[in-house]
Formats: sequence, C-alpha cells, structure tokens
Amino acid sequence: MFIIDAHLDLSMNAMEWNRDLRLPVHAIRETEIGMTDKPDRGSGTVAFPELRKGNIGLVVATQIGRVVKPGGTYKGWHSPEQAWAQTQGQLQWYRSMEEVGEMIQICNLDQLEKHLTLWSDESTHDKKPIGYILSLEGADSLITVDHLHRAFAYGLRAVGPGHYGPGRYANGTDATGRLNQMGKDLLKEMEQLNMILDATHLCDDAFWDAMELFNGTVWASHNNCRALVDHNRQFSDEMIKALIQKDAVIGGSLDAWMMVPGWQKKISQPKEMDCDLEKMINHMDHICQLAGNTNHIGIGTDLDGAYGKEQCPYDLETIADMQKVPALLQKRGYTAADCEKIMHGNWLRLLRNTWH
Repeated sequence: MFIIDAHLDLSMNAMEWNRDLRLPVHAIRETEIGMTDKPDRGSGTVAFPELRKGNIGLVVATQIGRVVKPGGTYKGWHSPEQAWAQTQGQLQWYRSMEEVGEMIQICNLDQLEKHLTLWSDESTHDKKPIGYILSLEGADSLITVDHLHRAFAYGLRAVGPGHYGPGRYANGTDATGRLNQMGKDLLKEMEQLNMILDATHLCDDAFWDAMELFNGTVWASHNNCRALVDHNRQFSDEMIKALIQKDAVIGGSLDAWMMVPGWQKKISQPKEMDCDLEKMINHMDHICQLAGNTNHIGIGTDLDGAYGKEQCPYDLETIADMQKVPALLQKRGYTAADCEKIMHGNWLRLLRNTWH
C-alpha cells in the first residue's frame, strides 16, 4: 500500500548526523560502529532505499533550527541568524538530492497529482524520486515574519511555530505561555499564504491561542494521546476534539516514550516495555473513538528524529516495516477503505482541500 509519512527529519540526519541517505540503512549503521557522539549511532531506520522498499513515496520533510540561550537545557543555535543559516544549509541538501534524482519537491496540487500518478505504477520503485513537502519544525529560525515569505517562495508549505522549550514565536513541549505578538503575526501571515499550521509541539496555552486565531488548514504531523501516555507533549482529548472540529489530521508517532507509559530515556528497552507497532494503533484508535470515524489519523512516524531502534517499536527494523500496519489495523476491525485513508488518503484529502 502507498504510504505518506508526514514527519521525517531527513535533512537533520544528513547534515548533523552526517548520514548519506542514499545508502541502505544497514550500510549507514556500519559506518557508525563505535561512534558515541549521538545516542542513536548505529541504530538508524530511515534511508531512501528503505522508503522505496516500503512504498513510502511521499513524505513531509523538515527543516529545523532552534534558537537557545547559551548554557540552556536544549541544544540549538545562539541567534536567529545562525538558525536561519542552518535551515538554508538543510534546504540546499534537499536541492542536491533533487539534482541527483533522489527526491522531488511537491508545492502545489498539479505537482502532487503528477507525483501520485508516477508512484501508482508499482514497477521500478527503486528508480522513482521520493516526493517531499517542506515543513519547518519550530519557527525560531525565521529571523522576521518577512522571512516566512522568503521561505514560502522556496517551497515551505507547513510550519510548526514551537518545538521544545521556550520559542521566539511560540512556546513548545515542556514550556507554558500564550502566543506572543510575533507568534500571532506569524499565524496571520501563514493564513494569508495558505500555509499549513502544524499544531505538533505547541504548549497547551499556545495551542488554544492558535486554534482560536488561525482559520487555515491545520494538521498535527506527529502526535499521540495524553489519555494513554500522560505528558504535555501529547494531546488531551479536548485538544484532539478541537483538531477534529478543524478537520485536521493527526499523524501517529513511533517515538517509544510517547507510545507507552513509564518509558525512561536511555534506560528502557522496546522489548522489555512491550513497545510494538500495536501501541501506535492504540493511540490512533483512541482518536478514532473520539471522532467517531477514521478521517483524522495518518502516519507521521518521526523515525530517526534524534533516536533510532533503541527507542522505537521492537517489531520495526527499518521504516519499510510500516507496511505491517494495514494488517494490524485490519486485525482490529478496520476495513480496507479505512486502511487506505490512514496510510495515505486522509493526508491527500487535506492537501487537496488546501491546494485546490
């Protein structure tokens, strides 16, 4: 089945982890044997060959550059100008991958439909470019709101205003506080540009402000449920209902600490915690029960989002194993039509409604 993954940090892996994503996952792992600079060395799950093997022909791919104070809790850049430069380097990596035929940017409806036609022919997947929709995870790197217009011109189509901790435009996970004036101005410009608001990572205060102020398309690229794993990174039932009201789609994430309660980072192991793909479906099913339908969930794995096999489902060796998900859904009573909506159809409906 064709799959859309609404959240992959591909350029971060290429630029900061120094991974050549044209290589198979296992070859990348071999290059990292003995490396200790990152906690997930030697355990990555995402590369172009595995995306093609898994029929994951369209992804939402990120730029990311957080701004932080020196000596703070979170890693990032010490000025917006540095963060902007980092995201521009990431953009050039995507451009380089386009030049060698590995990727193709999708910015509008015509490009989307043409790309879907290409991937509907199931032969020669190993030759096809992977389509990507460019998203900005955390808006800190936008030096001014005017930089949003520059970013739109080079193909940015979705923005998550916050990430972790305090943000220049919006506070994110583990922080509190309402949208500041810059954040409000950002949402206004995004709406005028018909850009998608990614509600993922917004702290509760900023989330509710955004729901009130923003009248454009909303999605949550990679988010799970607070009712199942109680943490502010997750959405409460009230937040999920608000997203449903806006006809949003929420992508199921495969970061283990968001999937099962009691996960201790760098200590817990997926098998010991019984963390498998079924746990993601638990979160998806919870959203479906709140909605009364299957129209508001999709896939947004966040695989290799600064973690690897050590912190994702034990029954997933590489991202190609996302092809296991439809059978797991059907085992729960979801129909073939439901599975198509979840694996790609809901994201396509949202994009077509936005870009019509």
